[in-house]
This record gives sequence, C-alpha cells and structure tokens, in this order.
Amino acid sequence: MTTAEPPRHRISARVRILLWLLVVMAAALAAVATTTRSVLLRDADHRIDRLLAQETGEFTHFVREGVDPRTGEKFTDPDPLLRLFLSRQYADPDEELLGLIGRAGAGPATKEQSREPRSGPPLAEDPASLKAVFDSSGATGTLHRPDGEVRWSKVVIKASGTHPEAAFVVAFHPAGEQAKANDVFTMLLAISGVALLMTTGIGWAVAGRILRPVRLVRTTAAHLTEQDLTQRIPVQGRDDIAALAETFNGMLDRLERAFAAQREFVDDAGHELRTPITIVRGHLELMDTATENAAEREETIRIVTEELDRMSRIVEDLLLLAKAERPDFVTPEPVQLAELTADVFVKARALGERDWHLAEVADAEADLDAQRVTQAMVQLAQNAVQHTVPGQRVSIGSRLREGQIELYVADSGPGVQPQDAAVIFERFRRGTARRGARGTGAGLGLAIVKAIAESHGGRVELRPTPGGGATFVLVQAQPEGAAHP
Repeated sequence: MTTAEPPRHRISARVRILLWLLVVMAAALAAVATTTRSVLLRDADHRIDRLLAQETGEFTHFVREGVDPRTGEKFTDPDPLLRLFLSRQYADPDEELLGLIGRAGAGPATKEQSREPRSGPPLAEDPASLKAVFDSSGATGTLHRPDGEVRWSKVVIKASGTHPEAAFVVAFHPAGEQAKANDVFTMLLAISGVALLMTTGIGWAVAGRILRPVRLVRTTAAHLTEQDLTQRIPVQGRDDIAALAETFNGMLDRLERAFAAQREFVDDAGHELRTPITIVRGHLELMDTATENAAEREETIRIVTEELDRMSRIVEDLLLLAKAERPDFVTPEPVQLAELTADVFVKARALGERDWHLAEVADAEADLDAQRVTQAMVQLAQNAVQHTVPGQRVSIGSRLREGQIELYVADSGPGVQPQDAAVIFERFRRGTARRGARGTGAGLGLAIVKAIAESHGGRVELRPTPGGGATFVLVQAQPEGAAHP
C-alpha cells in the first residue's frame, strides 16, 4: 500500500520575483558601497603620497638653496638647518614634521612637530619607531604599530666634519583618512538598507499588480469545468500580461466552441444511430415470433441489413471526419485539372439517370490530393442526384476565375432554402427541400466536402444556378504559372 506524498510548499511567483529583485539590488548596492570605499581609500593613498613627496621636495630645495641667517652662508650644521625649516612649516592634520640629529644612542635628537595627529600617538614620542625610520635604508616606508599605521618619508643629511648624521622626516597617520572612507561606506550601507526596505514594499505592490492577471488565469482555470466554460479574464493594458489574458480568453472561446460542438455531435450521432438500432431490434423481435413465415423473415433480414449498412456508413463518415483533423488527411501532389475533372464526370454518370454535362475544364496544374477531391466532387454529384429527378440537368466542371481554381457541381433542382444555406455544411444537418431518395443520408456528406476543401487551404461555397437549382463550388487559390484554357 502506497502513501500519498504530502503536498509540497510552493513559493509564489510574486515572492520569487521580489526575492530575485532584492538579491540583485543588494548585490548592486553592496558593489557600489565597496567600490566607493575602495576609490576613497585609493584617493587617500594618492593624497598622502603627494603630501610626503611635496614636503620632502620642499626640504630638499631648502637644503640646496637655503642660507644661515646668522652667517649669510650655506648651512654646515644640520641642527640650525632643521630648526629653521621646521619653524617655517605648518603641518596638515595627522601629519608630523620631524628633525632627527644623530642616531639613537649616538647623539642628541632634535624632534619638532607642528601639530598633534588626530589618530594614534605621535611618532615623536615613540623612540623605537624613530630609530626604525632613521635606520631604514629606504626613503619611504610604512610603520605597522599596534596603535595605528604610519606612512613616512625622509631626507638624510650626511655627516660632515664634527657634525653628526641627520634626517628630515615627514610622517602621516592615515587612520583619519581611512576612517572617513569607512564612514562613507557605513553611510552607503545604511542608505542601501533603507532603499531595500522601500524596494520591498514597492516591489511587492508592483509585482502583485503585474501578476494579477496571472492569478486570475489560475483562479479561472481552477473553476473551469466541462459544463461551465463561460468565465473570462478582464483584459487591462497592452503589455505581455494583457496579451496572456487575451490568449487565455481566446483559448477558452475555442474550448467552449469545441465542447459545444462535441456535445452537439454526440447528441446528433446518438440520435442518428438510435433510429436504425431501434429498427433492427424491433424487427429481430418480430422475427422471433414470426419464424414460421419465410417471406416475413426474409423481409426482416433485408430491412435489418439495410439499417446495419446505414449505421456502417455513418460510422465510416464519422471516422473520416475525425481523420480530417489530422495533418496527413490530404497528401497534395501536382494534378492536371482537366484530367481530374474528366475522371469525376465519368464516375458521377453512374450515380443516376440524369442529364449529365461536362460544362468546362481548366487547363492548369494544381497541388491537390486527387483522391480526396474526387471524393468531395462525387459526394456533391450524389447530393445533386438526391435533389433532382431523372432527366434533370447536372453539370460538372472546373475553371480559373479571379486568381482562383474552382471545381463545381451545378444541378437544376429546387435549390437550397435561405434558412438552410447557413447550416447545410454542418454535421447531421439536411436541407428541407429534398427530392428523390428521401431520408437515405445521415447529413454528413456536405460536412465531409467542407473538411476536404479546408484541408487543402480552400473553402466550399453555395451559389444559385442560373435558371434554378444549386451550385456547389470548391475554391482554392490559383497556383503560380496556371494558364487559362
């Protein structure tokens, strides 16, 4: 014994759309915030590099061009040189300007700064860091201290005579600039969060409005039954969703027509088959009680056989109409219309004692299924025989007219009543003005003719015959290169 699987929880299209929108927006906003932070940090690095290069360049120029105001000569002692230069400078925030004389432990060190840095302890109060800078062989570098990073650049003054080695150092504490970039990053994240919240509300409302027709389609489809196909979806706007609603309504129209035709078809078929079945059953019952009369038994067998043949024809016609819905119902190939018309005329003459005429033939070639077209034309000829009496004229022909091929059967019978013209091509419909073999057909002949014509991409038309009667015409587009006779 198998157990039914529990219903799986489904995420609605509205929620999926909103989730994807939020994921994409979150990724985009995060990328914008991260990129902005990276750009700000890169710009800060460039500004620090320019500032260090500018300060060291100014000091180098001062060493090269500056003079001692006490002697009026070039500086020979680094101590007054550094003191004079530092006294004339004004450091930027987070910047330190230092003058170092003598290596640690080798002599006095002069340290000056114009402003306290905003982030981290001053480099001037960190002897270990000063020693690392002084001893470094490079002109620039970065100190990674526990209390913050320091970027530095220096200009070394070589020792001369009794004067010790000295250095001018520019130190910058980038933590303040980095904090600005981080503040902007945090602000962008906060703005992004607010934007996502607003997007959630707006997206939920917009997605609901856009998907409303889809929900209507689902609800309408859930309430549709074979007995009730009348519901339709209101169409609003001209977007793809509105097109979906129009397509769905069109499908419902076709389904409603198909189910109506199916019900009508079943009712008519049941009615048409019920009569011969009743006749067969009644005569078989009578034959049981009249077995002594050979003549009655023979008559009963004849009637039963005729009714069974009629049922067989109805079933064959129904099967033929069912095949007409298939794409391989016809297999067109090049056919000479003159030969086809002549063949139809020869076969039609055997249907009854009428005044048969081959009116005209078209000298053209067309892509047709000769067997199916012959079947349709013979059916029209049989219909003409049923509506005429011996000696009346029946004409068969084909022609090219107004860019179309026409194959026709014209009779001189009573014609078709106006109230019948609109329904005679439907299944199980008969005209009211029948003559000849009355009541022998099931009302499927003209429906078969219509199916064959439409399968060729054409149509069947009913026209009046000059002088009285009815003309049935199979119409198809004229092939390229067809010539008039």
